[in-house]
Amino acid sequence: MVMSNSSGKDPKERRMFVGIVWNCAAELKILLTALLFFCSVATVLQFLPARFFLSPSDLRHCLSAPTQDYSTNNTTNPPLNQSDIEYPKKKPPLNHTHSNSSRDELLENGAVKRAFNPYGSAAYNFVLMSAYRGGPNTFAVMGLSSKPLHLYGNPTYQCLWLPDPSLNATAAPLSASGQKILPDWGYGRVYTVVVVNCTFPTPAGADGKGGQLVIRASTNGGGDSTRNITDTIVALDETPQDFANFMKQFTSPPAFDYVYCGSSLFGNLSPQRVREWLAYHIRLFGERSHFVIHDAGGVHEGLMQVLRPWMEKGFVTLQDIREQERFDGYYHNQFMIVNDCLHRYRFAAKWMFFFDVDEFIFVPKKSTIVSVLDSLSGFTQFTIEQMPMSDKLCLPQDAPMAFRKWGFEKLVYRDVRRGIRRDRKYAVQPRNVFATGVHMSQNTVGKTTHKTEGAIKYFHYHGSVAERREPCSQFFNNSEITVDKIPYVMDTTLRSIAGAVKRFELKMIGSRLQRTRQ
Repeated sequence: MVMSNSSGKDPKERRMFVGIVWNCAAELKILLTALLFFCSVATVLQFLPARFFLSPSDLRHCLSAPTQDYSTNNTTNPPLNQSDIEYPKKKPPLNHTHSNSSRDELLENGAVKRAFNPYGSAAYNFVLMSAYRGGPNTFAVMGLSSKPLHLYGNPTYQCLWLPDPSLNATAAPLSASGQKILPDWGYGRVYTVVVVNCTFPTPAGADGKGGQLVIRASTNGGGDSTRNITDTIVALDETPQDFANFMKQFTSPPAFDYVYCGSSLFGNLSPQRVREWLAYHIRLFGERSHFVIHDAGGVHEGLMQVLRPWMEKGFVTLQDIREQERFDGYYHNQFMIVNDCLHRYRFAAKWMFFFDVDEFIFVPKKSTIVSVLDSLSGFTQFTIEQMPMSDKLCLPQDAPMAFRKWGFEKLVYRDVRRGIRRDRKYAVQPRNVFATGVHMSQNTVGKTTHKTEGAIKYFHYHGSVAERREPCSQFFNNSEITVDKIPYVMDTTLRSIAGAVKRFELKMIGSRLQRTRQ
C-alpha cells in the first residue's frame, strides 16, 4: 500500500528550500540570531525578583557618587568620651544680627556651659502716642509698654527738658524722675497703658523760647537681667507759638462746658443708632459742648455720613486711631485713648464725660444738665447709675412701622434684676485729674461721689449699636413681663422725649439724615 504525501510536495523539494534559506545573505543570518537572543533574555527576566532591577535614580546615584578612599583597616572606632570633644572657642559669628552671640563651652570642671542668644523683641519698651503740657512745670506722656515688663520688672522713666539752643543758649536743662501711672487696672494684654507724669522743680520753658521734653525709658534688667536697655524718646517738641497757645488756654476759662471723650469705635456699627445718640446728646449738653469720636475701624462710610453734618457744625471731632491696632492692648487700647483725650482737652472743658455710644445720659424733667452739674461742682468726680434696657422688646403698636421709630423710642423695657453689680459711667473736672479709666478715675485731686441717684442716670441699650438690623423682635403690652427668666418693667422715660429730639435734629442740620439706614 502506497501512502500519499500530505503536503503535496516531494521531500527533495523541502530540503532544497531549507538549503536555499540557509545559504542566503549574511545580513539575514545576523537578524535571525539577534531576534533569538532578545527573546531568550525576555523569557529569563520574567523569572527574576524585582530587587534585581535598577531604577533610573539608582543609575544616576551610581554615576554621581564621589569616589572615596576607604581604609583597608575595617575596625570600629571606640565611643568618644565627653573630654574627647573639642569645643570651639568663642569667635565672632558670621551673618548674625548680634555680634556678641555665644556658643556652648566646656568648663574646667567638666560641665558644659550652654549658650542662650536672644533675637528680636517680645514687645516694645515704649510706644509713644502723645505728650501734653499740664502747667508751667508739668507734662503728661501717654503710651504703651510691655505688660510683662511692668508686671515682673521695674522699668523707670527719667524726664528731661532741653531748651532750644538756637533761641536760648544760656538756659540749663532740667531733670526729674517720671512718675508712671498704670490706669488700665491690669486689663492689658501684650501691652499695658502707661501715663508718665513729668513734674520739674522749676518752670520748664517758661521763657517761651521753646524746647524739647525728652523721656529716657529704662528696662532696669526687666526681660534680660544682664542688660539695662534705655531708650531716649523725644516726647514733645515745643515751639514758642505752642507755648503761647498753651498759656492762653491755661489762663482762660474753658472753651466748652462739656466735652465727651469716647472710647474706641470698632466693628460694623449702625449709622441710625449713632445718629440718634448724637442728636440726643447735643440737645442735652447744648451749644457749649463738644464730642471727640475715636475711630478704631468702626467709622465706615455710612457712619461718616452721620458724623459729617455735626463735624461741619463744630460739635464733633473725629480722631483716626486705627494705627494703634498694631499693638495688642486691651479693647483696642481704649485706656490709652481716653487718657489722650483727657490731657488733650484738659483745659478746654469744665466737665468731661466718659460713656459709650449705646448709653444715654438723662436728668429728670425738673432739672437741667446745668443745674445738676452745678450741684456737683464741689466734687472732682461723680459716677452715674445705669438703667439696663432690653435691645429687642417693643410695644405691639410699634410693630407695623417699627423701622421708622428711633431705637430709644421703641425699646421700652428695662431689666430689673436685683443683686447684680452694674457698671457705672462718670464725669470729672479734668483740671484735677492726672490719669483716667473707662468706668472711673483713680488719679484725682479732690472728692468723688457715687450718690447721684435721682439726679442723673444713664439708659444702656447694650449691643444695639453693634447690630445693623431692626432691633424689635418681640412685642408685649404689659407693664411687667419676664422673658428668658429676666424680669422687665415698661419704662417710657426716653420714649416720651423722642419727638423733641427729632425736631431738634431737623432744626440744627435739616433733613440730611432722614434716609439714614440701620
